[in-house]
Amino acid sequence: FFQKTLTAIKNWFTLFGWSKGQNPVSIPYSLRRDVCKDQMTSSQEKGFKKTLGKDTKTVYDMLFHLSGQLLPGISLSQSLPLDPIERMLQLHSQHSTFLSFLVSQGACLSHVMPEFLLEPDDYKNWIKVRTVQKVGWRVDKHLFILENSAFETMSKRAWTDVLLQIYKVFVLQRVSSHNITDLFSLENVQNMPRIKSEPLSSNIYSTYERTILTWLNKHYESNRNTVWKDCQKGGVPPMRWIVNFDRDLLDGLVLAAQLAAYCPYLIATHFVRMYTNPRTPAQFLHNCLILVNAMHAVSLATGIKV
Repeated sequence: FFQKTLTAIKNWFTLFGWSKGQNPVSIPYSLRRDVCKDQMTSSQEKGFKKTLGKDTKTVYDMLFHLSGQLLPGISLSQSLPLDPIERMLQLHSQHSTFLSFLVSQGACLSHVMPEFLLEPDDYKNWIKVRTVQKVGWRVDKHLFILENSAFETMSKRAWTDVLLQIYKVFVLQRVSSHNITDLFSLENVQNMPRIKSEPLSSNIYSTYERTILTWLNKHYESNRNTVWKDCQKGGVPPMRWIVNFDRDLLDGLVLAAQLAAYCPYLIATHFVRMYTNPRTPAQFLHNCLILVNAMHAVSLATGIKV
């Protein structure tokens, strides 16, 4: 699951994360490497810069393209100090600013530490510096010391979570909410409980995620009688209130109802064969296989396997 998520987010940011066309993204390698367009590279000549090229795109270019904002104190063209310790400290400071900015925009990144976004050599220098520093008379107890392989795993996960949160706060928010109040206007959904859209009504889901839940509820309730009226494996499924993205979607019925709303011709060929009251793992798998096959039939699920 994590690998599929990684592939999906890498493909999206490669295609749409940059101005002036595509830019290949490798997580975490290119994101860690291309943090500055000018880098100090000569130990003999102080101040010598190696220019990576005007076409080199950094994570700050990505952020500016998607949000239209620059990080406080960080320009799109940065230089790094020659000294490896000073270099690491500047990068750590920039990553701290980067994460703080995203959190201020609504990102959930309290589990990501700035050092997880560093290159492996910079992370080792960070550990060396922190292990000799004291907090009062005590060693920093909040320091995570990771071996090479563990650090690479942590760094990949941290950068993936950063990109997912960037997508959430700067892309998903573009979903228009002007029609939210009309989603339950149909007569057969008048008695459904509402998903509140107020920003503070949930400490789990954002306003936009609750918009999606509203959309799922609307189409499931509107279409369940139509999609499964001729179903021989349980009849029409009962009304349900969809309030999460895992358990309520587990049997495939809710997603099938969404797809049927836009591709009703899939009802007779695929969805009538689903179990509408699945109880065993085999029946859940049966439903999900039908759903994936339906998505393949409309070229909606390239690369998805069950």
